[in-house]
Amino acid sequence: MSSDQTPATSADSPHDGQDSPFRSERTARDEAPQFVMPLVVRIERAAPPARTDALETAARAVLVMLSDARSLGEGEWAQAMRDWQDARIRKVVRRARGAEWLRAEALPGITITGKSAEVRVFPPVPLDGWPKDLARLQVSGTDLDDPEPPVDPEPSTPVLWLNPDLEMSAGKAMAQAGHGAQLAWWALPDDERAVWRDAGFPLQVRIAPPARWAELTASGLPLVRDAGFTEIAPGSCTVVADHPALHRR
Repeated sequence: MSSDQTPATSADSPHDGQDSPFRSERTARDEAPQFVMPLVVRIERAAPPARTDALETAARAVLVMLSDARSLGEGEWAQAMRDWQDARIRKVVRRARGAEWLRAEALPGITITGKSAEVRVFPPVPLDGWPKDLARLQVSGTDLDDPEPPVDPEPSTPVLWLNPDLEMSAGKAMAQAGHGAQLAWWALPDDERAVWRDAGFPLQVRIAPPARWAELTASGLPLVRDAGFTEIAPGSCTVVADHPALHRR
C-alpha cells in the first residue's frame, strides 16, 4: 500500500514549503530516479495485531527512521534518505509472518514494537530495486481489526486524524499515518522535535469525527493529500497531523 510526498531539502530538515508535500500532477522531479521506503508489518495467523496499534506503530517507525543517526549527515543511510526525498516520498507496506519475518529482520532496518504490532522500517530503496526478501512479500492481506473501539485521544498527545469518509485497507492507512507523522516532524522546530523524540514519539491515530473533519482540513495543520496510486482518488485528503506544539507557533 503506497502513496507519496514531495521532497525536503535534506533527510534531517523539514520540507521547504515551496511545493505541496502531496500532489497528483507530474513535475520535473518525477523524471528523477524514484525511491520508496519499505515497511513490513508482522501478521501471524494466530495473533494478528490490532489495526489502530499497527497504524500507530508504523507512524512511529517512520519517525524513528527519520531521526536515526544513520539517516542523518554522513550516516550509512543518509544518501538513500536524500535520494528518497529528492523525488516523491513513497512508502509501501507489506506483510510477513514466520520465516518471512525472520528474513526481513535480517536486513538493515529498525523494528518498532507496539502493544500488539511489530513493524520493521527500512532505508529507502529504488522503486524497481527492492531486496529479494522484501520484494516477495505480499502487499494485500493487511485487513486488520480492532478488538475494541479505540479510546478518545489524550489532549496532550499528538493525533493523526484519518478522513472519516475514506475506506482504506490497514496497509494503505499505515502508509498514510506514516506520511502524517512525517509532515508533523517536518513542521516542528528542532527543540520540539527533540522533545518528541526523547519521549519515544508518543502519538495516536484516530478516525476524525465527521463533523470536525472539515474544520481540521482548514486548520492549517499538516495535511496529507494522496497521489492516488492505490485504493483512493488522486488528491484525496487522508490525514491531518495534529501535534500540540503546532498550535503554539
